[in-house]
Amino acid sequence: MKIRGRVWKLGDDVNTDLIISGRYKYDILDMKELARHAFEDLDPELHKKIKPGDIIVAGQNFGCGSSREHAPLVIKALGVGAVVAESFARIFFRNAINVGLAAIECPGVASLFEEEDEAEILLEEGIIRNLTSGVQLRFRKWPEIIYKIYLAGGLVDYLKRGGVFE
Repeated sequence: MKIRGRVWKLGDDVNTDLIISGRYKYDILDMKELARHAFEDLDPELHKKIKPGDIIVAGQNFGCGSSREHAPLVIKALGVGAVVAESFARIFFRNAINVGLAAIECPGVASLFEEEDEAEILLEEGIIRNLTSGVQLRFRKWPEIIYKIYLAGGLVDYLKRGGVFE
């Protein structure tokens, strides 16, 4: 499985309220509409710049804050192909996988990319490449069950298709 897109860089400690502000997440139920407000406290235009398949690269502790699924759902609704971070808040990582959003932990990734570089992620091989600079890093591959959940589109779809936990 290959994910390829332009990189949008975010820093450390991007919390769920910076991903989608609380002033919207209770009044707007449609995720595509809610996605028009994604990241607006960081960059009011970022949601317009992101194209389907693009990749968010971030620093430490991405997705800290509340445990609501709105944050990964909004990122997925934007069409983001993957979020690659130095580290994730544990509940965000779990929610991302549960909704079918690729969340990849890769120490050193923040220094590998500049804004709008082209990236390629080889999920099965555990490799992320900066196609602009030619540099690549290895990351720890997901356990098989996470990969299966992701390929199914999320946990609910995995279970609907007869997926099991061994």
